[in-house]
Amino acid sequence: MGSLRSRVLGWVGRRYLARQSKNGFDLEKMSSFLPDSALVPLKRDGLDPVPEMAARRADAPIGKLDLPFGMNAWLVTGYDEAKAVLGRATGFSSDFTNLVGNAGVTADQNPGGLGFADPPVHTRLRKLLTPEFTMRRLSRLAPRIEEIVAEQLDAMAAADGPVDLWQAFALPIPSLTICELLGVSYEDREDFQRLSTARFDLFGGASASLGAMSESLTYLLDIVKKQREQPGDGLLGMLIKEHGDEIGDRELAGLADGVLTGGLETTASMLALGALVLLRDEQAMTAVRGDDESVHRFVEELLRYLTVVQMAFPRFAKEDMEIGGVRIAEGDIVLVSLSAADRDPKLGPDMEKFDATREPTSHLAFSYGIHRCIGAELARMELRTAYPALVRRFPNLRLAVPETQLSFRQVSIVYGLDELPVLVD
Repeated sequence: MGSLRSRVLGWVGRRYLARQSKNGFDLEKMSSFLPDSALVPLKRDGLDPVPEMAARRADAPIGKLDLPFGMNAWLVTGYDEAKAVLGRATGFSSDFTNLVGNAGVTADQNPGGLGFADPPVHTRLRKLLTPEFTMRRLSRLAPRIEEIVAEQLDAMAAADGPVDLWQAFALPIPSLTICELLGVSYEDREDFQRLSTARFDLFGGASASLGAMSESLTYLLDIVKKQREQPGDGLLGMLIKEHGDEIGDRELAGLADGVLTGGLETTASMLALGALVLLRDEQAMTAVRGDDESVHRFVEELLRYLTVVQMAFPRFAKEDMEIGGVRIAEGDIVLVSLSAADRDPKLGPDMEKFDATREPTSHLAFSYGIHRCIGAELARMELRTAYPALVRRFPNLRLAVPETQLSFRQVSIVYGLDELPVLVD
């Protein structure tokens, strides 16, 4: 799951920017030039996609999406249609080169990683990463994840008055876990967390977000160079020890950046929004206090229901094709709404509702096909550890403000809360 909010729509803004006067365009107001219909897939009503998404799915699971500048774009909202697009690696491209040359986009702006790569580059990089994300390798992180969760709960218990669960619990758990995974030294972790969080706010401050991306890659390059000199036991050190001659520093930094962006805000948003679901639903609270199988069902249903990464990386049609009875032309842009697809009735009954006892579905919360999130099992480990620990430590956990006062992100690819004030006594 990459830093979608700071990447997917950025190139649209640059196209618009190139058509403006030399005085430039304020990227922080980028959403103002997109038609409302283009923003609908990024909006929600609380935890639910806005009703227009269900209406689009029922009317046309693949339908035209209005974008400026005459771009021919399609929005996919149906589950079967989403899998057909995401699973068709030979017919669609996600490569960054599709953007180069458009409105000033240059090759050196490529963030690297897996999200904007096609085979054979994607195949080679994923083959290098996959062994590090097997359950056997990830199991070494389990004790440390438990320690991180316990440390955050201790800090929450020591606080006087309301606690922002986003800042105190949801954000540090994935941030510190990724530090452990990558092998970031303790003295570097304060800077690491700062860069991790500064880069995600596109509509609230795209200029700062894009600057943080650049700073992040520079920072990660420095970490890679240190690991070259003294490889540690983390992911970067292991890649250098086992494949050091096969991969350059820039590619390593790009992979690290992909792990950072794919595993931080997404998991943090899940932890915060999932806590809100727990506070709303006594059945869910009971499930999380139960056995491992109950926790497993709860987490899988929560992943489906929330689908915090609302849109997949854009796909560019490499050839004329037909999907779901719709003709898509070479060069068309296809955007897949993961959140809409995961509410499709084809997955089962009452998909618009959360059911903590529902048997796991084949949801698309981690996407599908060759670009399925490589860190899916790590995210599951964090969620399965954090939720039970939270409710067992704080059986009287409750909101500190009326739910109507909670601030949700209004237009975002990675959906979430701005803060979650709770009382833990």
